[in-house]
Amino acid sequence: GVSDLVIGLTVLALGTSLPELAASVVGAVRGKTAFAVGNVVGSNIYNVLAVLGVVALITPIEIRPSTLRFELPIMVAFTLALIGLMAYGRRLTRVDGAILVVGYVGFISLLVP
Repeated sequence: GVSDLVIGLTVLALGTSLPELAASVVGAVRGKTAFAVGNVVGSNIYNVLAVLGVVALITPIEIRPSTLRFELPIMVAFTLALIGLMAYGRRLTRVDGAILVVGYVGFISLLVP
């Protein structure tokens, strides 16, 4: 009874992001914060442009109006929030990290009835 979109936004997203999370954590622990940020930003750009682009080349992608009204604006809002957090002092603190994680948990809680 769970929609494909919810599965993609939760289970698949978490599963495909765990290696990136591990690499970013190792980079951060070793003091290579530029690697951690580059990994996350690069992965997101790749997923949005290349993965969606290749899939759309193979078969058209139908995007439901509800996705354009809910998930897309939230993605844009989180992106702008992250830019704001990174621009302020050019540093992400533990509090900033907690805000981002709580935001993700809140987003997931809105998806799952």
